[in-house]
Amino acid sequence: MYPLYFSYFTRPVKILEAPDRVLVAWALDWDTGGWVPADELVTEILGATYQDVFRLTPQMFVDEVEGERGARLSGDAPVFALYETINSILDTAQSEDRIMTDEERALVTGLRRKTYRMFEEELRRRGDPAAEPELVDS
Repeated sequence: MYPLYFSYFTRPVKILEAPDRVLVAWALDWDTGGWVPADELVTEILGATYQDVFRLTPQMFVDEVEGERGARLSGDAPVFALYETINSILDTAQSEDRIMTDEERALVTGLRRKTYRMFEEELRRRGDPAAEPELVDS
């Protein structure tokens, strides 16, 4: 049943089951792109009755996380060049006042899967306990 993925007032949050069967939550850190403990949200999210909490599929979660990382973060690592490519595609469609083509959507989806894996692998390497690069395989 777990993990579960959510958008909580536009912030990506995942709920996992710890080894002792206690539920824990991790929220995307806006400043680093990593994960911060958010256990106080477990009950609120699972019992949510408001419209600003959405359960997401793993792919929707990856898209949400990578959308936020690409919009908020910058740097010199290779992942940031891919974020720039994604942002360029999104910006072009927006500036032309049109929806993305099927090819553009497929490219953005593929790139976001790649950037998610890259970012999460680096987080895991640095010891982030909530890093989950294998999510893109589900």
